[in-house]
Amino acid sequence: MHLRLVVPGELTERVVAQLRDDETVTDVVVLPGAAVDPPGDLVLADVAREAASEVIDRLVALGVPERGAVAVEEADAVLSRAADRAVAAAPGEPTDAVVWQQLRERAGAENRLSVTFLVLMAVACVIGMVGVVTNQPILVVGAMAVGPDFGPLSALAYGIVRRSGEMVVGGLRSTVLGYAAGMVGAILAAWVLRSWGLIDEHDLVARHALTDFVYQPGGLGAVVAFLAGVAGAVSLSTSRTGALVGVLISVTTIPAAGVIGAALAYGETAKAGEAGRQLVVNVAMIVVGAVVALLVQRGGQVLDERRLRSRRA
Repeated sequence: MHLRLVVPGELTERVVAQLRDDETVTDVVVLPGAAVDPPGDLVLADVAREAASEVIDRLVALGVPERGAVAVEEADAVLSRAADRAVAAAPGEPTDAVVWQQLRERAGAENRLSVTFLVLMAVACVIGMVGVVTNQPILVVGAMAVGPDFGPLSALAYGIVRRSGEMVVGGLRSTVLGYAAGMVGAILAAWVLRSWGLIDEHDLVARHALTDFVYQPGGLGAVVAFLAGVAGAVSLSTSRTGALVGVLISVTTIPAAGVIGAALAYGETAKAGEAGRQLVVNVAMIVVGAVVALLVQRGGQVLDERRLRSRRA
């Protein structure tokens, strides 16, 4: 990980000494007076990913972010024998390490309610609803891929693990309002499509051999949602974002919300109730799975940090 620090002049000596004394940090560069706003010195350094959270915590404890800045970037490639020694000195494996400050920023970005988020939720739920009533699983999969609902759920899980009330409240707000926007979009779409003669209430209550798993609660669906939460948390926290698409298309939250909207539009309360139970169970199990994954990662990292401190002592 690459650190770019804007450090007030009176703190520079302490910050540089702390970085140089850490065997997991290398390539320390100081540019006195290079920072203009806020004023200070520019300090650059590379740190082994496994030790990045602890190093950043110490910089926060020194008060660097209060009057300066701490920027963290992924270093795609560092060709340096000193960097190799820093990685070897850090406990654990780089691919398993979680940079909690970075994860908070990622989850926080997903946690901010925006028009784009609400529009995507509505569009995804409409696609999912159409997929169910037309018995087209490819549309159901497409809806789950389009839906951005894992972002707020990951923020909620992070808030629970890190005991951040702000993240928990923000995650709940974005989740509830996001699904509400999706259901409203599905209601309006169902009315419009019925007025055009493209679908009707009989399409919704008909037997859907390929898509009825969307709105029929079951134990296997809960298990899959739990595993999706685990995989989603791991992919997000370790920068393996390629696996996140698979997570999104493995659970039926978005299509279930779409079915709820269509069922309410057509007065099919029983169908809406079934889909509602499926949605609640899946959302709950995703959050539980994400929390479990983050707790396990946090526990392993705490043990690694303790081993590193004991070795230094």
